[in-house]
Amino acid sequence: MDPYILARAAVWGIPTFLNNYPEGYPQQAPQQPLWAERAQRAHLNMVETMPAFIAVVFAAIGLQANIAEVAMWISVFFWARLGHAAVYILGIPYLRTPVYLLSWFAILAIAASCL
Repeated sequence: MDPYILARAAVWGIPTFLNNYPEGYPQQAPQQPLWAERAQRAHLNMVETMPAFIAVVFAAIGLQANIAEVAMWISVFFWARLGHAAVYILGIPYLRTPVYLLSWFAILAIAASCL
């Protein structure tokens, strides 16, 4: 389950969460913890990155690129994105950008395997 959803359920309470929105929302939205706001931003960042990842993976499959090499870079992408989410949510300075760039390097490496 998404940590942002868990934080929202904790802040709003289960009955209000299950009812969809607290009374007066969004004008009187309960304040989310900072880590939950970072979790939402990490999620949005992943949503923005997914189209490029999906496109290069489908291109690699369609062009019959070296499957072992593509699989390795898919694994690098997965672990980099998992690390990016953890680093982002925990607010660890100086690591977010390098881990993010590693995930993009994996996308570019998959694209290069198509050449």
